[in-house]
Amino acid sequence: MIAGSELLILTRLKILADYLYKLSLSMNSRYNNLLMIYYSGTGNSKRVSEWIAETASEAGMKTHVTSYDQFNPESIAGFTGKTMIAFFSATHGFNLPHSMLRFMVRFTSLKGSDIIIGNTRAGMKLSRLFLPGLSGIALYLPALIMILKGYRIRSLYPVDLPSNWISLHPGLKKKVIDSMFDHYRSLTKKYAGNVLSGQRVFLKAFIMLPFDLLVAPLALGYYFFGRYILAKTFLTNGHCDNCGLCISQCTTHSIILVGNRPFWKLTCESCMKCMNYCPKRAIETTHSFFFIILFALIWLVNPFLSEKMMFLANRFFKGAGASYEVIHTIVQWSLAILIFTISYRLMHTLSKYTFFSRLISYTSFTYWKFWRRYKAPAREQRQ
Repeated sequence: MIAGSELLILTRLKILADYLYKLSLSMNSRYNNLLMIYYSGTGNSKRVSEWIAETASEAGMKTHVTSYDQFNPESIAGFTGKTMIAFFSATHGFNLPHSMLRFMVRFTSLKGSDIIIGNTRAGMKLSRLFLPGLSGIALYLPALIMILKGYRIRSLYPVDLPSNWISLHPGLKKKVIDSMFDHYRSLTKKYAGNVLSGQRVFLKAFIMLPFDLLVAPLALGYYFFGRYILAKTFLTNGHCDNCGLCISQCTTHSIILVGNRPFWKLTCESCMKCMNYCPKRAIETTHSFFFIILFALIWLVNPFLSEKMMFLANRFFKGAGASYEVIHTIVQWSLAILIFTISYRLMHTLSKYTFFSRLISYTSFTYWKFWRRYKAPAREQRQ
C-alpha cells in the first residue's frame, strides 16, 4: 500500500513531469499552427488526428482539426506565422479513398506550407506482437500530388490501428482493440513531437516500401474497378427501421432511399461507417450475392467474352498483342461493374419480400452475432 504522503509526492512529480514535457514541446516546436484534415469511417484516422493535435496544443500551437468534407478555409483565417498541414486518412484498397484524393487535388489553402501525409493501414495483433498493415500507394500518390501543387513534404507516417473492413473479417475483440490504441497512441504522440520540432520522419513509411510496391497494381485495380463493385454489396435486413442514420452520416452522400429502403450508389467508398454504427445491426454485406455473381463472371461471362475479344483481336489487331490485353481488361471489368449494378438493383427490389430478405441475411457472415462490428474506442478511455 502507498501511504498518503507518498501518493501526494508521486502526484506532484507527475504534474511536474507533465509540465516539463509540455515546456520542452513548446521550446522545440518550429510551427505556430497545425491544420489537421482527416478522412475517417469508423474513427481510426480521426483519433490519430486528435492525438497529433493534442501534442501540438501541448506545444502551444494553435490547432484546427476537421474532416475533409467539413473543411472551411475561413476556419483558419486567424492563423499567423508558420503552419504545418497534416492530411490523415483511412486506406482503401491500398490507396487513399477517391473523395480524399479529390479533396487534396483541389486543396489550395496556405500554399507552400510543410505537409504531413499519414494513413491508418489495417494493423493486426498476434499475441503480444503488433503486426503492420500495408499502405500500397496511399502515402506516395498524395505526396506526389502535394509536391506538384507546391507544398513541402516533411513526413510520411502510417499508423497500424485495427482493420475495420468487416466485409472481409469480423471486428477484433475489444481487449485487442484497446491494447492497440494504447500502443499506437504513445508512438503517435512521440512521433508528433518529433515532426513538429522540425524533424523529417520517413523511416516507418519506407520500411514496408518493397511490399507496398508489390500491391500497387491492386491499388490501381481497386481504384478504377473494385470500389464500384464493393459499393454494390451492402443491403439492409428486416431489422432496418429507416432511422436515417446511415444516410445522414455518409460523408460521400452515397446512401439514398429507393423503394423506402436504403440503397448504396456507386460513389460509396466502403468505409464501413454505416455498417459498424447502425444501432440495429441492420446493414449487411451480401456475401452470397457477391460470390454468385463472381462465379457467373469467372465461369460463364469471361470465357464467352474472351472468345469474342480474341475474334476481334485477330481481325483488327492481327493477334493478341498489347492493344488486345488493354482493351480486354477494360471491357472485362466494365462489364463486371455493369452486371453487379444491374444485379444489385434486382436484389434490392426482391429484398422487400420476406423470403428473399431472410435468404440474403442468413447467407451473409455479417448477419450472425459472431461477426463482430468495429468502432474506435471512446476517446475518454484513451486519456
